[in-house]
Amino acid sequence: MSERVETWQLRAQFAAGLSRMYGAEVPAYHTLVDVSSEVNRAYAEQHPEAARLGSLDRVTAERHGAIRVGNAAELAQVADLFAAFGMYPVGYYDLREAASPVPVVSTAFRPIDPEQLARNPFRVFTSMLASADVRFFSADLRSRVERFVSGRQLFDPSLIATARRIAADGGCPAEQADEFVAAAVSAFALSREPIDRAWYDELSAVSAVAADIAGVGTTHINHLTPRVLDIDALQRSMTARGIEMIDHIQGPPHTDGPQVLLRQTSFRALAEPRRFLLPDGTVTDDTLRVRFGEVEQRGVALTPAGRQRFDAAMAAPDPAAVWDRHFPGTDAELAASGLAYYHGGDPARPVVYEDFLPASAAGIFRSNLDTDTPAAEGADESDYSQQWMAGQIGHHIHDPYELYEKVACS
Repeated sequence: MSERVETWQLRAQFAAGLSRMYGAEVPAYHTLVDVSSEVNRAYAEQHPEAARLGSLDRVTAERHGAIRVGNAAELAQVADLFAAFGMYPVGYYDLREAASPVPVVSTAFRPIDPEQLARNPFRVFTSMLASADVRFFSADLRSRVERFVSGRQLFDPSLIATARRIAADGGCPAEQADEFVAAAVSAFALSREPIDRAWYDELSAVSAVAADIAGVGTTHINHLTPRVLDIDALQRSMTARGIEMIDHIQGPPHTDGPQVLLRQTSFRALAEPRRFLLPDGTVTDDTLRVRFGEVEQRGVALTPAGRQRFDAAMAAPDPAAVWDRHFPGTDAELAASGLAYYHGGDPARPVVYEDFLPASAAGIFRSNLDTDTPAAEGADESDYSQQWMAGQIGHHIHDPYELYEKVACS
């Protein structure tokens, strides 16, 4: 009988394959990974208790990716593809409502079972262009965007058909695994086909993210993010190496107490060579700043009550100055007050936050762009919602709080 490759093994192969490809496309990614590994080793040596947020091996190997698609049909194909890797949609993120609005709605595909997360916690934050939002797109531009997107094919139909079979079976024969993973990885490679300059520039006037989604005929890995145990040390180390980082770490402030949720930073998007098709039919070489190197630090997951306090603290002009008014300084107090999730209520065993913050995601997106246009005034008459998205992709979108509650009680 042929050896069988399980879903989690496929996921590990997929993450590793994407990492190799992205490193070849964006060499500075290797520097980010190397510095992250150095920071993690140093932090773990000085703070033995760090293992409660995940073993050094898991944290150092951990990645999350980000991709962007143009409509619900493409998002549904992504959902079917990622299901073959044991990655399911969790959470709904509306980046149009962030302080730095971006015309996308998003979900994150990840493992949902604690054992699967421990084996390989790969996640992909996936954004879909909100072309029906009149605050960003006129009726004419929306029509042309939707026609362009519906006329392209991001994924080979045979790849999606194979993914559906593997998802239904929970794995595949070993001889099929390598070919399937290689095809999935290549679907997210950066295309070298010339880009229509006039069309790309028209979309860029609305949003650089919109241009990256609907200004090209393919999708690609936008960033691939390692996890670090001390993001402040990472920021300093990268800067010391002469790599330009964004101005501010996104998410909650540094605190001497328990780290909560998610903090993120990145190096600035690099000018990558791309080819452009000009209106006169000639092809020219130029550059685009689209892809950046993000890194994250994960803390304890907050309960709904804790999230309310988090949002109140982050609404202050200086969240760090008021943080102590909203959060106690120890895990024991966080657990006792029902503000964060802990395994069996044990403050020594925090439930790690596995998801994302829309404000941070939008902040990272916008801080890496040279320019971007704010949304126009007016009412949003589009129908985007978690329920709409779930219906469009044909997959249940899991509630993060329900997952954390289940983990904490297990």
